[in-house]
Amino acid sequence: MAIMPEIQPTRLERDDVGGDLWTLNFGPQHPATHTTLRLVLELDGETVVSCTPHIGYLHSGFEKLGEHLDYNQYVVVTDRMNYISPMANNIAWHTACEKLFGIELTPRCKAIRTIIAELARIQDHLLCLGTAGLDLGAFTSFLYAFNEREYIYDLFEEICGARFTTSYTRVGGLMYDMPDFWPDHVKAFNKRLPQAIADFESLLTRNRIFLERTRGIGVISEEDAISYSWTGPLARSVGVKRDLRKDEPYLCYADNWDGKGSSGVEFKVPIATHGDVYDRYLVRLEEVRQSMHIIDQLVDNIPSGPVNVLADEKKVLPDKREVYFSIEGLIHHFEQIMTNRGFEPPIGEAYGANETANGELGFYLASDGERFPYRARCRPPSYINYQCFEQLVLGHSISDVVAVLGSLNVIAAELDR
Repeated sequence: MAIMPEIQPTRLERDDVGGDLWTLNFGPQHPATHTTLRLVLELDGETVVSCTPHIGYLHSGFEKLGEHLDYNQYVVVTDRMNYISPMANNIAWHTACEKLFGIELTPRCKAIRTIIAELARIQDHLLCLGTAGLDLGAFTSFLYAFNEREYIYDLFEEICGARFTTSYTRVGGLMYDMPDFWPDHVKAFNKRLPQAIADFESLLTRNRIFLERTRGIGVISEEDAISYSWTGPLARSVGVKRDLRKDEPYLCYADNWDGKGSSGVEFKVPIATHGDVYDRYLVRLEEVRQSMHIIDQLVDNIPSGPVNVLADEKKVLPDKREVYFSIEGLIHHFEQIMTNRGFEPPIGEAYGANETANGELGFYLASDGERFPYRARCRPPSYINYQCFEQLVLGHSISDVVAVLGSLNVIAAELDR
């Protein structure tokens, strides 16, 4: 058990506070900290004088595991990092793998991956928006958000067989192609979601209590956000105009993604300027609408053809039908899974990053030519975004700590190496 260090106020001098200072352990056994986050607060009355975040309550060792699992096996670990939108983690991991292997995906795979990435973004934002209201006492809005998340779980179950831990992507493609009926179900969901978002927004966006609890709370400047390496909705809520889908486009966000000269999907990147809890809420709300717009552009225009790369079969797993019905496919599968004659990655290194719901999720891979990565390093957005929590809550009351924490959408499984 770690010994709690002596905590000294850092931003506020002791001469600025009166009376005795009290130490309060906020979490991990607290509903707002999800039993996985611990904040040691030093208080002057109810005013936060200092705050020390502690991590380590959901340790998985996911970077070390990367050295003992091959490039397909590790995808199951990514599910358990940000378990709110695991599909996005699957895609980000194999983006790095495909950079290392030098693999160009098929147009059909790019389209399907882009759709599920945007569904995962909606899924993640709905949780953040719903629990942001729940943490402040708005229970009904939470139900509106979570009701729609269930439909996304249904869509993921239809395409890969799992609702929560999806493990859907593979090096050079996907575990399965999508069912024929799946695009129609995606369109049906996209048709119902705008009304649900409008109902949700009518409960919170102009709610007087919600406004008083979020406006001017947890403010950070654009300069500080850049210094702390903030990305994603948090950075865009203070005016940082950066989105990897625009600045370093990949999948269907890039031009000529289908090899036929098609331009990348059109969408707007919402930007706010105040950098408080309320602006983070508004940015995520608008990003949900933009994700719906991206899905609308693709769902009726998914290219035909294979979903997995076929040019160099030794870099990808064989189709299951080949495994079951041909000796060549069975031998190929055996070599990939059971022997060291499977993947033959080049010696070198690669970094691949995606714009996920919480920001830049990147993986750095170092390869020595063996079946397993020599080193697998992760840049999880929650870990980066959480580091400046003390600055956000100093001078605020205890009740504001809950609002600020909810606005960061910290997923604890991304914190620990």
